[in-house]
Formats: sequence, C-alpha cells, structure tokens
Amino acid sequence: MNPTLELMQEHRSVRSYQDKPIPAEVLDAVLDAAWKGPTSINGQQVTLVVVQDAERRRKIAEIAGGQPWIAQAPVFVAIVPDFYKTRIGVEKAGSEQVIHNSVEAFAVGAVDAGIALGNLMTAARSAGLSVVPIGGIRRDPQAMVELLELPELTFPLVGVVLGYADQDSAIKPRLPRASFVHRERYQAAELPAMIAQYDAAIMDYWKSIQRADGQPWSANTAQYYRNVYFPQVAPVARKQGFGFDQ
Repeated sequence: MNPTLELMQEHRSVRSYQDKPIPAEVLDAVLDAAWKGPTSINGQQVTLVVVQDAERRRKIAEIAGGQPWIAQAPVFVAIVPDFYKTRIGVEKAGSEQVIHNSVEAFAVGAVDAGIALGNLMTAARSAGLSVVPIGGIRRDPQAMVELLELPELTFPLVGVVLGYADQDSAIKPRLPRASFVHRERYQAAELPAMIAQYDAAIMDYWKSIQRADGQPWSANTAQYYRNVYFPQVAPVARKQGFGFDQ
C-alpha cells in the first residue's frame, strides 16, 4: 500500500493541540490542495476563510458549542459555499443567477465544500499536522456569518482545525465495510446484523480508551437524529439569500 493510502486509512480526529504555529509555507501548501480541487461545472463555488487570530478562534469555539480545541490549535478554516462569487461572474456575462433559489445549489455547494474539506485534511496530515472537522459552526450560523463578515449567498457550512497534536487520538472502529461498500445495488438485508455487530465493537473501543460515557453507535446516532439538532441552518440560509423551492 502506498503512503497516501496508508495515511488516509489511518485517519483520526485529534482534539488536543499545541499552540505551536504552522509555518506559512506549510499552511499555504495545505490551502492550495483545497484550492486546486475539483468543483461542479468548474464553478469554484467554495471560499475558505482562514482564522488565526486567537480571540476570533475563541469565539468560534463558543459558537460551536464549547469546543476548546478550536481555540487551542493555531488555525481554523471555515469552508463556505459561495454563490456571491459566482453571481458576480454570471452578471459579468450579462445573465441573471437563479441557481441559488434551488435545493440543487445547496447540494452542489455542500458537495464541493466536502471535497475541499477532504483535500485540506489529507494535505494537512501529509504535512505532519493533525485535524478535526467541525460541523458545530452550524449550531449558530448567524453568529458565524457576522464574525466572518460573510456576504449574501454564502453560508458557513463546516470548518476544520489544523495544528500540531498535543495528545494523539486512537483510530475509531467503523461499521463493517459491507455496510459502506455495496456492489451493483443497495444491500439492505444484512444491515441490522452489521449494526448490532458494530454497537458491540464500539463499546469495546470505548472501554479500551476508558470512555465511561461512550454509547453504542445506534444510541449515539439516535441522540442526534431524533431531532433537527442545528435548527438554524434553514432560516439563516434563507436569510443569506438561498431558496429551497426549486
């Protein structure tokens, strides 16, 4: 197996960081890995907002629900679907942008933001950094809009912490591979047994790292998915100019 595959298959989210700064040339190389990634129709409808100021990172840690590693690590990158930028281009071509009034726009923006996030994490880890993705900025997206001074037709979808690990993390087990890789068609019949198997495996993992509060995967997932746990996403997205009627 080549080093890139090994790196990607050993992913772990790290939540303990040194305050050691990232050299500018390293950070720029990592950011360029996301910049050069693919986007739908080459629309390039993603923008990164790089936050290094300590006070601003502290505010983001609060916005995200109290995640101290955001304040600990030297860099936080917000990944922003950006149809403000594309609208400028569309108007330059003499047309009117309407895509932002559709679910498709939010889907395209989310897919391209996910590609950028994946590239950032792989590039950062290949450069000796540790990472943890942060969806918690959607807990209060309006606060993020204001903090980052985001224009209309943009949305703070996800972020990622970059830095040098203080304490590394163990690799968390995953659901069985057959629950993830389906051949030719979706294979539903075996999922209940695989989920039961994984619930037992992850409880063993929690015990191995002495996490007394660890739950089975099914119970942990239910804790979030029985509610809309970030209910401000739709109203703030609409306030930012996105529509979901098409």
